[in-house]
Amino acid sequence: MIDQMCQESPEASLALVHLYSIEPTIHEQILFYAVLCQFTARRFGLDDKRIAVLISAALMANLALVPVADKLNASNRVLTDEQRAVIRKHPERSVQALKEADITSPLLLKIIAQHHEQADGSGYPNGLSGTDIRGEAEILALAERYVAMITKRAYRERMNITEARKLIASLADGKLRPAIPRALLAILTDHPPGTLVRLANNEVAVIVRRPHRHRGPFAKAIIGPRGNRYSGTFERDCSQPDFNIINVEQPEVMPSMDFGLLWGFH
Repeated sequence: MIDQMCQESPEASLALVHLYSIEPTIHEQILFYAVLCQFTARRFGLDDKRIAVLISAALMANLALVPVADKLNASNRVLTDEQRAVIRKHPERSVQALKEADITSPLLLKIIAQHHEQADGSGYPNGLSGTDIRGEAEILALAERYVAMITKRAYRERMNITEARKLIASLADGKLRPAIPRALLAILTDHPPGTLVRLANNEVAVIVRRPHRHRGPFAKAIIGPRGNRYSGTFERDCSQPDFNIINVEQPEVMPSMDFGLLWGFH
């Protein structure tokens, strides 16, 4: 279902990740991981079967964290040793839970077991390095890291998309297969759907479509130059001088928006 959604409505699917990234629940985060894995894997060149297994892994990899994740994210205290141990063991515990449920796909379990390993050997639980780590596991690791970057937590502020892109680009230097961060960056573009931006005419708009044929990105203005909320939306081609993007907005609370109206669902 997620694969089909991403193929049929790619702009709206990416927008979900960015519009609802301020303080998502663990279940929302998991859906974001699956969406980003689908896009990155297709760009990376994986076949349909491997993509299906990767999406499934993204939905299951954090099973062992689900009971505690929202509480940890809401805490502004330094993690205890016990909490760190729970986090470091969650790949193994998730794999064990799946085995006990008679889910035995070798590739699925390997992706989950390896999704916190790092190419330089500094990851966990087994300190794997280089090509011992599946490419799918690295795609899932990058999806999780990106969501963490753009997500607000009690103990830290979130990054804006420009800062997050710079950090993703740096991961191509020894942390991941270089083609994987490049694939995600190409999917996101400079201003992915769901990003709130200020335009040259001082309107605030939400990006609805990525650039196409030297035009765009395209946005729909929701707040006027004087701060008045529009009753509807007005499409803007941000490649036009009057509607150039001059800044990425980073509100504490995302303004309410009609998702169906913005992306044409009825």
